[in-house]
Amino acid sequence: MPIASTLHPEGVSNEEFRAAMSRLAAGVCLITAHENPLTPDGPGGEDVGMTATAFMSVSLDPPLVLVSLREGSRMDDLLAEQPLWAVSVLADHQVQVAGRFSMKNRISDRLLFADLPYVRGEVSGAPLLTGAVATLECRTENRVEAGDHTLVIGRVLTSALPSPDSPPLTYFRGRYRHLAG
Repeated sequence: MPIASTLHPEGVSNEEFRAAMSRLAAGVCLITAHENPLTPDGPGGEDVGMTATAFMSVSLDPPLVLVSLREGSRMDDLLAEQPLWAVSVLADHQVQVAGRFSMKNRISDRLLFADLPYVRGEVSGAPLLTGAVATLECRTENRVEAGDHTLVIGRVLTSALPSPDSPPLTYFRGRYRHLAG
């Protein structure tokens, strides 16, 4: 039975589209970047992070990935200025990390990173989570406006497998899920 709501000119409603897309299982990533200090002699910059499920491989040669960011979000604004960023593909035991960085009206990113085990990427300077299934450091190659989101295409500069045998965290029907063995 269709979900009642206002239709777009194309005939689909936000609710129908959201319900259909919730049936697409997705991996869960933490996208991070280091915001440089405002002034050279001022306090150090801040780490910024956000949970993403709209992340994918684009190309093998050259190695490219894509992340979809809500237009005007803090990460979208930061990556418009900072070309280096990182991705931690979350393991199923990192569900609290995913929830922490996806909260609306959340506390400062500095506090969100305070007790997380991570290493700083050698190329990006961004946090890479210890215990992640995989980590990547990227440099933005292209930004594409797409509706209310920005598609950021990044060239992969480094890749590592901190916990390659851990099962990945997935997102399906509006909830974080564990893959059945």
